[in-house]
Amino acid sequence: MKLLSLKFAAVAVFSAFSACSLTAQAENIGSVDTAFKLIGPDHKVVIEAYDDPKVNGVTCYISRAKTGGISGGLGLAEDKSDASIACRQVGPISFTGPLKQQDEVFNQSLSILFKKLRIVRMVDQKRNALVYLTYSDKLIEGSPKNSVTAVPVDRSTPIPIK
Repeated sequence: MKLLSLKFAAVAVFSAFSACSLTAQAENIGSVDTAFKLIGPDHKVVIEAYDDPKVNGVTCYISRAKTGGISGGLGLAEDKSDASIACRQVGPISFTGPLKQQDEVFNQSLSILFKKLRIVRMVDQKRNALVYLTYSDKLIEGSPKNSVTAVPVDRSTPIPIK
């Protein structure tokens, strides 16, 4: 009975995390090989696009290293923390609702052991701009490597804040 209760608790925790997961999905734009691997996929730099789920008309492009070889091909390798971000207005900007001053827009696992690539949106009210930061973290020790970009919003479209 105790084992059954633990299983239900684990499912409940997983469901809670899944329900809180962010709606932004990565779209693979392309990649370039950076190192040849005889066995398994080559090391690469991949470019992915993320549409901001709460800001229509803004897309963020991330370039990041992807480890190849046998461990990379099996999904067991830990990708490097290096990443670059460029967010751009790709259509008319509108908001699905009020934004938090700072909110995580997207996260993606970079290893099987708790390393994630994160994209955080911050609102610069004074300049009526959206600032996006990408960085990676680990459960124990994060990385100071980061990249930042900003998307100005026309003054006639004020950014709604919660």
